[in-house]
Amino acid sequence: MTSPPPSDPYLRELTQLRRLKDRIDREYAQPLDVEILAEAVHMSAGHFSRRFKLAYGESPYSYLMTRRVERAMALLRKGDLSVTEVCFAVGCSSLGTFSTRFTELVGMPPSTYKQEAEKSTAGIPACVEKQVSRPVRNREAPAREPLLA
Repeated sequence: MTSPPPSDPYLRELTQLRRLKDRIDREYAQPLDVEILAEAVHMSAGHFSRRFKLAYGESPYSYLMTRRVERAMALLRKGDLSVTEVCFAVGCSSLGTFSTRFTELVGMPPSTYKQEAEKSTAGIPACVEKQVSRPVRNREAPAREPLLA
């Protein structure tokens, strides 16, 4: 059961943006683009991009690529797929674009990451490995310090 939409237009817009962010998280491997996402909330692509960036600190495309790279990192750590297979499994249609974005976010090409990950994550629990290995955007969003309690 869902609650009724908020009456405040700003809160209603944030609710819509959150739903689209959740959709990106679920459907990262699908062919999503800004126009398709904006259409779902009856916004122009430009307006949607500006509002999304204001709410989440990065454009919808950058957010989608970050999700894809995070998933690619997990698949590469497992080691049973090639870089090309991982590229297509996470929804990228161009190996070159995938490799470029991966290198920008992670700091090394996917093939190098795959080799390094096999050595560096041995014996680490999966929940810790995911937190430690999360990609950090170098120029687009500031890195946050991990919260240790």
